[in-house]
Amino acid sequence: MMDWKKKVLEAIEEQQDELLELCSKLIQYPTENPPGDSREISAFIIDYLRQAGISTQVHAATDTMLNLVSTLEGAGQDKSDRHLIFCGHTDVVPAGDLSRWDFDPFCGEIRDGYMLGRGASDMKGGLAGLLFATAILAKLGVPLRGDLSLMIVPDEETGGDLGVPWVLERGLATGTAAVIAEPSSPQHPTIGQKGSCWFEFTVEGTPGHGSLSPVVGDNAIVKAAKGIESLQRLWDIKPNIPEEVQEIIRISQQYAIEREQAGLAYQVFDHVTVNIGTITGGTKVNVVADRCTVQVDSRVPFGVDYRDVLDRARSLLLEAGIESELKPFGFQGNANWTPPHEPIISNLVDSIIEVSGEEAYGVLQWASSDARHFRNHNIPVLQYGPAELSTIHNFNEKAPVWQIIQCAKVYALSALKYLGVEGMDDTQKDAPADGATAQGVTASS
Repeated sequence: MMDWKKKVLEAIEEQQDELLELCSKLIQYPTENPPGDSREISAFIIDYLRQAGISTQVHAATDTMLNLVSTLEGAGQDKSDRHLIFCGHTDVVPAGDLSRWDFDPFCGEIRDGYMLGRGASDMKGGLAGLLFATAILAKLGVPLRGDLSLMIVPDEETGGDLGVPWVLERGLATGTAAVIAEPSSPQHPTIGQKGSCWFEFTVEGTPGHGSLSPVVGDNAIVKAAKGIESLQRLWDIKPNIPEEVQEIIRISQQYAIEREQAGLAYQVFDHVTVNIGTITGGTKVNVVADRCTVQVDSRVPFGVDYRDVLDRARSLLLEAGIESELKPFGFQGNANWTPPHEPIISNLVDSIIEVSGEEAYGVLQWASSDARHFRNHNIPVLQYGPAELSTIHNFNEKAPVWQIIQCAKVYALSALKYLGVEGMDDTQKDAPADGATAQGVTASS
């Protein structure tokens, strides 16, 4: 019997230069969102997959936002009903002030062991790995028992309405499990996220001549500042954390302290966070501001409903003397996760251990992502991708080359484990590594 696992991993190792070239080319497409235009990069991806014998269906959410779905169909007499989705987004956040970059943000160059450029970490390094791993499986003719689909979406960085949810809600792709190539730690895939609650409020005032303030006029910006200060008390909301997630929260907090060296970030896993993102007010420096709009980004832990956060925010604003309609927008939803006992979780964690030879386990993420949309459709999902975490959405974004290669191997191996290969024993396919615990912590092999 062919040792497909060995053959696939050896192929990725031997052809790693092609993987890195693919990543470089993806970065060279300036797919900043906004404005969001995926046409050129989509044409490149379609052609790349075609050369590997993979056809692609194009689903246009708009004239410039193209969703791509490509499927390797399972084969054999013992075909499985499992269907794995590899998901990635082609859009990146704007590069911003080019003078603050040490290199061209769309160069896609490799220097000192790093892939450079906007999207290297978020998430064209991971996207390249998904595309390359799928192409390798196709070119080698691996007889997967289940279907493997690529879902490449054009819209994630501005809320993602035209990406993953657009595809899933229309039934244009479906699956029994999914892997998203979002950036993560190389040994710690993300198996859950906090919820989100974005909202804004507008304060009205009375204009007047600036030289007479505060005697004349009613400054809307000053009033809004009182509301901003009051909203900090959202942090004090006490979550009723479900017993089933208490252990994974503890693990994630410990990981943040010991592994990610994130300073005080471990505290946010069981608190509502409050970020005053934008303040827009006033008409001129010498005029008392008659209007001020404030936008707030709040992230919601397990054990708190985002709608309760909105209600509490309204109460706090009233206590501050602000009678204003609070308008939700953007991300809205509760914390969500995929338990470690799900096969795709244990398969991918085991694959990390097998490829790296080091300990691996899943953790929670304090931000939000497209993963929630898959979970809303009852599709178990996790996130794993190469990254230099400190450079995500920052100037001088980059990703370690070795992580790009490792992730591609993990993606391919996870597909073999989850979908199975013709002749593979199901008990071997799903068996967790020795030392697995209820929360997905595994001993290194």
